[in-house]
Amino acid sequence: MLNFKNKKKRSLILVSLASMALFVVTAGAIFSMALFSVYSAILPSPSKLTTRNIEQSTKIFDRNGKLLYEVFADKNRTLVQLQDVSPSLIHATLSAEDSDFYKHRGFDLIGITRAGFNMLRGKGLQSGSTLTQQLVKNALLTNERTINRKIKEILLSLQIERKYSKDDILKMYLNEAPYGGTAYGVEAASQYYFSKSSKDLTLAESALIAGLPQSPSYYSPFGANPENATARQHYVLWLMKTRGWVEKDGVRHFITEEEYAAAREEVLKYASINHGIKAPHFVMYVKSLLSRRYNENIVENSGLSVTTSLDLDFQEQAEEIVKSEVDKVKYLSVGNAALVAIDPKTGQILAMVGSKDYFDMENDGNVNVTLSLRQPGSAIKPLTYITAFERGFTPSTVLFDVPTKFSGGEGQPPYIPVNYNGKYIGPTQIRYALANSINIPAVRMLKLIGVENVMDTAKKFGITTFSDPSRYGLSLTLGGGEVRLLELTNAFGVFASGGIYHSPVGILKVADAKGNVLDEETSYKGEKVIDSSYTYLISDILSDNNARAAVFGLGSNLVIPGHTVAAKTGTTNDIRDNWTIGYTPSIVIGVWAGNNDNSPMAKGLASGITGAAPIWQKAMIAYLKDKKDEKFEKPDNIIDVEVGKTSGMLVYEGAEDGRWEKFVKGTEPVSVSDWFIPLEVCKKDNGDYKLKKDCDDEEDKIKERIFVKMKAELTEWQEDVDAWIEENIDDKDYFPPD
Repeated sequence: MLNFKNKKKRSLILVSLASMALFVVTAGAIFSMALFSVYSAILPSPSKLTTRNIEQSTKIFDRNGKLLYEVFADKNRTLVQLQDVSPSLIHATLSAEDSDFYKHRGFDLIGITRAGFNMLRGKGLQSGSTLTQQLVKNALLTNERTINRKIKEILLSLQIERKYSKDDILKMYLNEAPYGGTAYGVEAASQYYFSKSSKDLTLAESALIAGLPQSPSYYSPFGANPENATARQHYVLWLMKTRGWVEKDGVRHFITEEEYAAAREEVLKYASINHGIKAPHFVMYVKSLLSRRYNENIVENSGLSVTTSLDLDFQEQAEEIVKSEVDKVKYLSVGNAALVAIDPKTGQILAMVGSKDYFDMENDGNVNVTLSLRQPGSAIKPLTYITAFERGFTPSTVLFDVPTKFSGGEGQPPYIPVNYNGKYIGPTQIRYALANSINIPAVRMLKLIGVENVMDTAKKFGITTFSDPSRYGLSLTLGGGEVRLLELTNAFGVFASGGIYHSPVGILKVADAKGNVLDEETSYKGEKVIDSSYTYLISDILSDNNARAAVFGLGSNLVIPGHTVAAKTGTTNDIRDNWTIGYTPSIVIGVWAGNNDNSPMAKGLASGITGAAPIWQKAMIAYLKDKKDEKFEKPDNIIDVEVGKTSGMLVYEGAEDGRWEKFVKGTEPVSVSDWFIPLEVCKKDNGDYKLKKDCDDEEDKIKERIFVKMKAELTEWQEDVDAWIEENIDDKDYFPPD
């Protein structure tokens, strides 16, 4: 009896579930019919797939209205049949975009569900698009990311799948998709990137092209960051090996491990890309900014008019200077150079030369080195010293340039830096340590003020590449952390502007095809990040030609005749990177020289004499031609005080000569140094001195002398200082009797 009741209960449950399922299916069908009826009236006809709307090109101008480049001036398209396309390109496209293309009927329910789930998690509107949906979006709809458009896209995809065969849809996609530049469709893309037909593409070339439609500007090998293209190509190859693609027969196929490895190793030979473009590195940089600000469709097809910050006349001068100067120093194994010029009062980029020849594809000329990570060498030192000035140190503070062994931390070897010339000069005041770019004092100063504090300063100055302090240690002040030329040059703009930081600006105004302004840069107030008194001290030191004469001489490439210009050089210990950055209150120019493959330059390269410095000097002279000399504005709280040449404190009369130094009021010395010790002594027969109490009674042999006992910045460094004095100083006054 009980068993009968259970069976009856199960039957009722099954009937209920079946009724619910029938209701859901019926309701879904009714809803779908209603949805289709509502949208049918407003959907474009699938028959219009071959209709081409006339898109307008985006024009990029310099600040004076001179045309630099037209983005997508027209759609360069050559229609091809599937049999005329390399099978590897078809397979790469399917693997990258829609591996189940030959299985679904226009949309991927799992993909749409996953996209919806991501939307609910707050990740924005997701795609989940099949090739059919992408064809609809490219040819019949817009790129707007709305649910309404997504519904239209799915309905049209269903219609297209009924109207056309899978091969026809795939062919239309391959002829329709945007691949960057003016290239629409795989044939145009093959010619644009490799100067060959799409039927002749190798697997490696196919993977690169197949990866472009997702974001043509970002993944373009001709763009600002060609390494993105390589990463995307490798990812597509990995998908072909792991996810594969389904053929018409319903069987899933994969490339082999050997094919995968060979394609990754293949060196791609790109076509020449000189398509009437001026300032190409800068144009690609601006195009990348536009793509981030607007979607690809707007940038490519909406007829934008973009006014940039670039001064084309100066840009072309800078390009010529970079190329000619690099050619002069080939004997030093210098293969490339880059230059950035910025207006420090606004942050506007006036020139950007990313390499000596953008179109030299064999040597990665299209790589924009102004955006690449490189070690700055001593060019980073001003950030260390301005951090010190904030903490009460002054240009007359004495630091010791002596061999020093710094602790490397637990379990690490000691850090033993050396000077560029291998020499050590002992006590030196900050003015001369910075002006002559001496390494050991900079490391000792960093130890005194702390790595994290310098990193905080760098962050305020716009350096975004320093992250974890444990990664750098004391080598940070000698260039141990990588930076971008654009960011470091702009950071020097904070010195030039009296402590005000401006973000780099490349785009001044964007208008649509009707002239309506979409975006315009109007405010250049910037952000006050440090007191102008400290930036003034740095500028005064870096423009002090007499102070740097000991290393650079009085007639170096850092001198701009008739103009007050601050400048700093930098060269890494392995001579892989060579820098010069300098500025006036109205212009800051940064130059890097080296090799794109990071190979070292010749040891004969001299910082400040060869490499970056001559390029910098010529560019600065070109910019300042016919302009009046512009002094750095001296804040009211800067005072001049006479200090001792030895001690940096008030002059100890009779023991040291004096010189005049600038101070922020309140940080100037108010006493003489305790280095000086007056003692009554007599002289031994061997020339040493002994104290009065140890002398004979002959009073005429006893007299007062002033001895010097130099004290290290930290007691742990005193032995290093004493050892240097013992080895380098013969003067008995530096060895007081005790």
